[in-house]
Amino acid sequence: MKFLEKYIKKYWKSFSIAVLFLTFEAISDLMQPTIMAKIIDQGVAGRDIDYVLKMGGLMLLITAFGAVSASIRSVMASIVSQNFGTELRSDLFKKVQALSFKNLDKFDRASLITRLTNDVTQVQVFVNGLMRIFVKAPLLAIGGLVMAVRLNLHLSVVLAVVVPIVALLIVFNLRLGFPLFSKVQKALDRVNSVIREYLSGVRVVKAFNRFDVEIGKFTMANDHFKDQSIAAGRLMAVFSPAIMLTVNLGIVVVLWMGGLGVDSGKIQVGHVIAFINYMTQILFSLMMVSMVFNMFVRAKASAGRIDEIFLQEDDITWENETAPPSHAEKGRIDFENVSFSYEGTSGEPVLKNINLTILPGETVGLIGSTGSGKSTLVGLIPRFYDVSSGTIKVDGQDIKLVNPKKLRDKIAMVPQKNILFTGSVADNIRWGKEEAEQEDVLAAAAIAGAHDFIAVSPEGYQTQIGQGGVNFSGGQKQRISIARALVKKPEILILDDSTSAVDVATEAKIKEGLKKYAKGLTCLLIAQRITSIIDADKIVVLDQGELVGVGTHTELITECKVYQEIYQSQMGKEVL
Repeated sequence: MKFLEKYIKKYWKSFSIAVLFLTFEAISDLMQPTIMAKIIDQGVAGRDIDYVLKMGGLMLLITAFGAVSASIRSVMASIVSQNFGTELRSDLFKKVQALSFKNLDKFDRASLITRLTNDVTQVQVFVNGLMRIFVKAPLLAIGGLVMAVRLNLHLSVVLAVVVPIVALLIVFNLRLGFPLFSKVQKALDRVNSVIREYLSGVRVVKAFNRFDVEIGKFTMANDHFKDQSIAAGRLMAVFSPAIMLTVNLGIVVVLWMGGLGVDSGKIQVGHVIAFINYMTQILFSLMMVSMVFNMFVRAKASAGRIDEIFLQEDDITWENETAPPSHAEKGRIDFENVSFSYEGTSGEPVLKNINLTILPGETVGLIGSTGSGKSTLVGLIPRFYDVSSGTIKVDGQDIKLVNPKKLRDKIAMVPQKNILFTGSVADNIRWGKEEAEQEDVLAAAAIAGAHDFIAVSPEGYQTQIGQGGVNFSGGQKQRISIARALVKKPEILILDDSTSAVDVATEAKIKEGLKKYAKGLTCLLIAQRITSIIDADKIVVLDQGELVGVGTHTELITECKVYQEIYQSQMGKEVL
């Protein structure tokens, strides 16, 4: 995986130190059966107690050395794996944040959560295991084979049969296991998706008493996850006992051949015991190798999913880190033959050949039927998406040439769906401008019509906002969101249907406050109610992605058929 190169370069030294001490630990384990064979064949058989004590002391020293090496290895493994996991998760989160909406739309939101949590954990566990048992296992297996062959070539014939069989079992395990664990991760994505959808719409579920439907959806996703996990576990359950059976059969054959050899005087008892110890070490190491491949299969599937995100090439590019000085006045917006369609749709443009100029300081209302492209149009200004064709200019500069961060610094936006973050009301308003003084926060809240209901709360501006703002009404959330945009003091203010949940009297107060605040500020108002934009400097009428009218209310009421229909349907009056 390409994304791992960065971490390999950073952590290879610490990783190598851990593996070095792991090697010392493995060598200590491998030396003991040979020493024990010498104790039996020379010390015990020759009744030489001094030799037994001498070699027994050597075994204790080697054991102590192995224990110290294991402790150092364990500490190093924990430090490296934890730092690696933390950094990988952080880098992945930064990558997700940096992606454009076009890139993000390729991933389900629940899948992104799974990749940031479970998938990163799987890779982290594998890296930790590499410095614990995953490297030790092959060292013990290979070392055990070498020591066993050196000890007795005749008995090693058994290993020549057992080892290839076990190797084949491991290869089959790897080839069959990878697709299954990929399916397990996708099934987990689905479980997370169902949970996320339920928690987001829990009030609607309760309002319509749709508990059984949601339980059914979750049960289906949960059962599918269970079935995929069982299928993967069943495969693991077959291969591990098969490996153990093969090695144990090998030990039985060694005992039989060793017994015959001892009886004939060709093999010493200590050699047989040591050989069985090496066979046992090889058994456990091969079992660990099998587990290594199981973890590798899971980690590989997870690493592939992580790599999909890192491989995303952000389509939002620019030439200038800062916007060059503009001759146009601040706040001017130009749409020049702009068309746009979302990727993955039928190809039908959402916006078609939009030509529009918004002058600095103008208050512009946008109106049209649902799906006419109003929110899409204003979403192109901060460059959430790139236009399919045409050009958008802000302050006379093509926005494709400007760093999006610099562009968005000029813009404040209240989206159609109001989102409040966990924290206090003051913290949420300061999202617009982190360094805003308390006076600025109070002034923005007053203009947005939020100060009165915030002030009467027991904790005032320090009132804690629940998850998603559940302890505030829709209208209150809208007004806090407007205050958050106003405290930024932007050059361009975009309000996307942001007063739809407030009553007419409150809306009138907000509009009155905005008139005073928005002097010299370019303001775009998207509205469903014609009364919300009737006094705007300019009204833009959209219909099925096309610009069908631009002008004041007086001009449009006589010249634009679509505007006339909207007016008649809402006001209940015939257009004269």
